[in-house]
Amino acid sequence: MVKKPTLAALMTPFPYAIALDAPITEASSVMEDHGIHHLPVVDGQALVGIISARDIADRDTRPWLVRDVHAPDPYIVDLGAALDDVLFSMAERHIGSAIVTRHGKLAGIFTHVDACRGFAAFLRELYPLPPDDLVA
Repeated sequence: MVKKPTLAALMTPFPYAIALDAPITEASSVMEDHGIHHLPVVDGQALVGIISARDIADRDTRPWLVRDVHAPDPYIVDLGAALDDVLFSMAERHIGSAIVTRHGKLAGIFTHVDACRGFAAFLRELYPLPPDDLVA
């Protein structure tokens, strides 16, 4: 029997975060250095938003800060949330990420990339790849 994947199993734990007053060039560098497209935004210990590579793209040369371009009302879910509920909500909202918290503190991030990777693994478990010698 195939086990239903969980949010905790598919999310990226201990995500990088960026300060609200950081320059967007710093956010862009963190994303580029780590091959990611979303960063939770914090003001001290408080989770206040999210910034994506798309939020940063095509900005003029003005010295933008994260506070100028971030999304201030991110989709936040608890670590124990049902994965199917999170996926449906992300689809309904047309968003590419959910910030995952545990006891109100940042615990992870779940993105469209995590969803695709998890769904591919789920399908491979349901329908295993044939041995190499059977593939045409």
